[in-house]
Amino acid sequence: MCGRFSLTVSAATLTEAFQLNALPEWTPRYNIAPTQLVAAIVAPSAPSSHLRLLRWGLVPSWAKDLSIGTKLINARAETVAEKPSFRTAFKQRRCLILADGFYEWQRLDHKTKQPYYFQLASGQPFAFAGLWECWQSDDDVVETCTILTTQANELLEPIHDRMPVVLAPDEYEPWLDSTTPAESLQRLLHPYDASAMKGYPVNPIVNSPKHDSPECLQPQN
Repeated sequence: MCGRFSLTVSAATLTEAFQLNALPEWTPRYNIAPTQLVAAIVAPSAPSSHLRLLRWGLVPSWAKDLSIGTKLINARAETVAEKPSFRTAFKQRRCLILADGFYEWQRLDHKTKQPYYFQLASGQPFAFAGLWECWQSDDDVVETCTILTTQANELLEPIHDRMPVVLAPDEYEPWLDSTTPAESLQRLLHPYDASAMKGYPVNPIVNSPKHDSPECLQPQN
């Protein structure tokens, strides 16, 4: 799964990496948690577009209230096309969720978990494969999103059996393109190349979403 991630790079770096022509106000984030706002590029816009801020935790349009979003922060790649909560968004509302690293937890015993931080070996920002929805109540409109997950690669497998779907830059356009066939979309939802990633154990303060500072990325001996 993916329950926390980071986006610590500057606005200038994001603009260059994703060919953005405008950015909302953004400050570095070290411990992004569910229900918080995340930076995303939304289909049918292609790269060279504006960034959107979406609430993390997908809320289907038919939901009675926002609370379901806390249970829908991730969508399994293997079943996303079939699940009622995700299948319409998979067909019509795909997005890139921007990040430069993510956390997974390794269970050490029945009480203790050690957080690990993973990023590209290059240290550059990247995009998760995401879906988004627009939910509306009588007096409010909220745009929400979820991150797709797949089986872990060789780097993550000793830590956790799942990982978020990290897209390569040449996969951004077909993921966002509304005309990409479903079978082609499924081929994009694979584990990222383990040799192009790195990871290390980090400070357990990241366990609490109250902590959002560079100390979250501090290596843990």
